[in-house]
Amino acid sequence: MSNKRVVIGLSGGVDSSVAAYLLKKQGYDVIGLFMKNWHDETVTLSSECPWLEDSNDAMLVAEKIGIPFQTVDLSKEYKSRIVDYMFKEYSIGRTPNPDVLCNREIKFDLFMKIAFSLGADLIATGHYCRKSILSQNKSNTIYKLLSGKDSRKDQSYFLCQLSQEQLSKVLFPIGDLKKSEVRKIARDLKLVTAEKKDSQGLCFIGKVSLPEFLKQRLKSKKGEIIQISSNHEVFKKYFYNKKSKSLDSLSSKFSFKPEDGELIGVHNGAHNFTIGQRKGLSIGGNVEPLFVIDINVKTNRIYVGEGKKHPGLLRYALKILKRDVHWLRKDLKLEEGESGDFQVRIRYRQPLQNATLYQTKDSLFISFYEAQSSITSGQFAAWYIKDELIGSGVIN
Repeated sequence: MSNKRVVIGLSGGVDSSVAAYLLKKQGYDVIGLFMKNWHDETVTLSSECPWLEDSNDAMLVAEKIGIPFQTVDLSKEYKSRIVDYMFKEYSIGRTPNPDVLCNREIKFDLFMKIAFSLGADLIATGHYCRKSILSQNKSNTIYKLLSGKDSRKDQSYFLCQLSQEQLSKVLFPIGDLKKSEVRKIARDLKLVTAEKKDSQGLCFIGKVSLPEFLKQRLKSKKGEIIQISSNHEVFKKYFYNKKSKSLDSLSSKFSFKPEDGELIGVHNGAHNFTIGQRKGLSIGGNVEPLFVIDINVKTNRIYVGEGKKHPGLLRYALKILKRDVHWLRKDLKLEEGESGDFQVRIRYRQPLQNATLYQTKDSLFISFYEAQSSITSGQFAAWYIKDELIGSGVIN
């Protein structure tokens, strides 16, 4: 039994509900804290994850398991740290990952500070991941962030920007459980969240209409949709004798001009699209679906290719600028001129891909054994050794 105080982020979902119960059962002094981070419901799809319902569910869970409950409004900080960042990224043709940023900036920074002001020794979340300790000596404890036991629900990717200090202060009570086990515990306890669907969409906002969201600051503007043939010369040059090409060349994005393809339609703003996107083009008549392969926000044009195997979607390498590289395990950090083999994912739930990392003076390059589809600027690449997350970075 422990008399340590733990403040847990109660989101109103089943995962954090069960996590709170398990902590109470283990003897911790538990406080539930609900974070309200969004006021503007004009862009929220009303049936999805309204904050008022979530807050009420979190309060009912806290009451049921017998822990104190508080609500804190962080909407001002959320807007400045997450939403403003999102608008900036979309405006320059990049696709941000607000969930990763939300964990780094809100849950494991602002939330953590509030928790400690309430006398917490530790914080806890309902993430499907695990933590272990690698003790080299008494003065140098290293914490390891491990994948959740439920591989289909593993959320370690979303925590890829955490630091050793943050990791040292957090508990993941459901990391060793499968989702089905979490649901069963909630049902047995008759928690109001037992059958509640997992939230989707932006962290703490819910499912939003992205075009409506972006319209708040990024005006609609008609632009051209250009289709690029899979036989275009640029692909032949890229894929021919790739072993002779530099990492800079292999990681460079494909870039096109209007004369490279055929004008097939119009759109309402290049910032509304992302590499690999299929929906929202509103163009039919093709044998296979069209996918976005290049975005140019300066000319307001998007370029598309037919079929999910279109070469315009594929690249063998990506680049991360040195300032955007983050090592959770600093003891395993690559120094300039060093390289190492890791397994990498470039999006949530993607199976880990074999790759070699190369650290140069200005950049970290990730070279994949197999070509990757839809490498997207602004997203995070995270690298692992087996089931341990080692580091991450923003794709350039």
